[in-house]
Amino acid sequence: MGEQKVYGYMRVSGKDQNEDRQRLALLEIGVPEKQIYMDKLSGKDFERPQYKKMLRKLDSDSVLYVKSIDRLGRNYIDLNEQWRVITKERGADIVVLDMPLLDTRREKNLLGTFISDIVLSLLGYVAENERINIRQRQAERIAAAKINGVKFGRPVIPLPDNFQKMHENWRMGKISMKQAAENCGMKTKTFYSKAVRLEKEKYKD
Repeated sequence: MGEQKVYGYMRVSGKDQNEDRQRLALLEIGVPEKQIYMDKLSGKDFERPQYKKMLRKLDSDSVLYVKSIDRLGRNYIDLNEQWRVITKERGADIVVLDMPLLDTRREKNLLGTFISDIVLSLLGYVAENERINIRQRQAERIAAAKINGVKFGRPVIPLPDNFQKMHENWRMGKISMKQAAENCGMKTKTFYSKAVRLEKEKYKD
């Protein structure tokens, strides 16, 4: 077994996110600056250039440090798969600094693997549950806003002043739909959909 190589991985998802905290934690644990890889991308998948570059370096003599599990990834299905690739295919260890249970160096046996798998599954469940709760809260807010008269979607653009006249002329066969639309400063498709809606409303009344 060769000398152990240490790597660090950081991910920031926006300009407003402070990367210094992650970098400092990795440097303090002993990761050399030149062996810290960082992507400025979302954590929804693993299509990240620096992550892929780092993955190619990992082998059975490597330890990968991350500040927290969400810096590695947010999609827990993909995260489980990447965890398997790093630990099983590449044979490297992973240490999550904010979660001591996620340290594959701790116990190189079935129990250590079992604990890591349970923790990852639990994190995945919590993350998915939170996504469901967020969607539910959004739906409830939208429903409450609608009750209070808040309108969603694009604002309705008022019809041009000559629309009614152009519509009548078109229906009477005096002008073509294309001419009517051009006279109203509209696309033919838009003119037709507005005309149909107008007719439906008249019929409804």
